[in-house]
Amino acid sequence: MKRMSEEKLQAERARLERMREYENAYAACTAICGIDEAGRGPLAGPVAAGAVILPRDCEILFLNDSKKLSEKRREALFTEIQEKAVAWSVGMVGPDVVDEINILQATYEAMRRAIEGLSVRPDLLLNDAVTIPGMDIRQVPIIGGDGKSVSIAAASILAKVTRDHMMREYDGLYPEYGFARHKGYGTAAHIAAIREYGPCPIHRRTFITKFVASGEE
Repeated sequence: MKRMSEEKLQAERARLERMREYENAYAACTAICGIDEAGRGPLAGPVAAGAVILPRDCEILFLNDSKKLSEKRREALFTEIQEKAVAWSVGMVGPDVVDEINILQATYEAMRRAIEGLSVRPDLLLNDAVTIPGMDIRQVPIIGGDGKSVSIAAASILAKVTRDHMMREYDGLYPEYGFARHKGYGTAAHIAAIREYGPCPIHRRTFITKFVASGEE
C-alpha cells in the first residue's frame, strides 16, 4: 500500500472515529456485531449477509460502505477484516428460496444464518436499516449504517466480496450470461442474454418474468 502522508493519515483516523459513534454509544456491550447484506437487487444468484464483531478500537484504514470502494480495495479489506475480527460469518440464501419466500424474508434468513455462524455470541446487533425478526439479541437499526458504523461497514464488505467470488464461480458454469462482470445485476447485456438463452438454474424466476416467455419460467 502506498505510504500516506501524516496529514492524510490523521484525516482518515478522524473519519474512522466518526464511524465508531454507535460502537462508542453502546460501549457497555462486550460483543457488538455489525450486520449488512449484499445482493438484494440482482436477477440471479444468492443474497448474502455479513456479520462481524470487531475488537474495541480496532483500526482498519479505509473501512467504508462497500459500494464506495473499488474492487481492489474491497478485496484487501476483505482479508484484513477476517484477520482482525473477533468473529465473522457470511450467511447465504439461494435464488430458489428467494423465489419461495420473497427477497425481504430471504435477506432476514441470510442475516440469521450469518449470526448463527459466529464463533462468539453477540450481545448487540447493529443492523443496516432493518430489524431482523426472530432474534433474541438486542438490535439497533441504523439507516445508512454501512457508512456510519465500522462494524456494519465491515459486514457489508464481507457480504459483497463473498457474493462476488461466488458469482465469478457461476460465470465458469454459465459463461453466456457474463456473471463475472455484472454479478447478476440487471444490466442491458445480462437482460439480453436472458432473452437469448432463457434463464439458468441460478436466476430468480420471480425477478425475470418480464424478460422471458411464460413457457421458459
